[in-house]
Amino acid sequence: MAEVYCSDCKKHTEVVLDHSAGDTVCFECGLVLEAHSIDETSEWRTFANESGDNDPVRVGGPSNPLLTDGGLSTVISKPSGSSGDFLSSSLGRWQNRGSNPDRSLILAFKTIATMCDRLGLVATIKDRANEIYKKVEDQKSTRGRNQDAILAACLYIACRQEDKPRTVKEICSVANGATKKEIGRSKEYIVKLLDVVEMGTIHAGDFLRRFCSHLGMTNQAVKAAQEAVQKSEELDIRRSPISVAAAVIYMITQLSDDKKLLRDISDATQVAEGTIRNSYKDLYPFASRLIPNWFAKEEDLKNLCSP
Repeated sequence: MAEVYCSDCKKHTEVVLDHSAGDTVCFECGLVLEAHSIDETSEWRTFANESGDNDPVRVGGPSNPLLTDGGLSTVISKPSGSSGDFLSSSLGRWQNRGSNPDRSLILAFKTIATMCDRLGLVATIKDRANEIYKKVEDQKSTRGRNQDAILAACLYIACRQEDKPRTVKEICSVANGATKKEIGRSKEYIVKLLDVVEMGTIHAGDFLRRFCSHLGMTNQAVKAAQEAVQKSEELDIRRSPISVAAAVIYMITQLSDDKKLLRDISDATQVAEGTIRNSYKDLYPFASRLIPNWFAKEEDLKNLCSP
């Protein structure tokens, strides 16, 4: 039993909790110290009619302002077993036959949620992608277009706007068969349709840590690569940020004890080996400026292979 200060006993005494009434009673004098208290513990009680259903949840999901009914409409479940209620079975059948204006939106939101789960994206990006798709859907202009490419493009734009960019190839890997070209076209179409101005600037550092994690690089090598990428932004390197990140990783791993093959870097970054070589060729003359002194000395830079 817990101890609480009792005003009658003038000391801390043991108390008894009456859960049915919500009262806290002093064990010695019987004074009710607290009445109608709220029990904040979990309530593991089953409210389902079926005896075989042990799910204690008795509430639905959160409201969704993007849906017409807020996502709070009643769904008639199918009866379980062969002795199911004929009435509920018939009502469920008629409900499915009825027109649901949000059916396509619900399916689209589920697809976006699946893609986010496969990419390990946070809920804010998923919500932003849902909002973008809802705006596109309201324009009634998706007819005849690849639905998977539209959803993937919404997710790509959402990642950019939330400053957590993903490459088009990463989005394409979870886009249910939509090609990179289709996603690119859909992205340009959505940007033009919704007049999207704020897309967020892509930097090589946005992808670097994730690429290094895929390659299993050491913390010291990752830190050196991050510093090199930051310094590369001061140079006039006319390459895509993803290619610069891949080239910097290739340069850093050559100077570390745990060297990585160009093929492995290409697989981790989804950048072609030829593209990495060309970007490395542009960065090689500035190696002494890019590589931190604490990671590699001037004489160590001679170990870099010439492009």
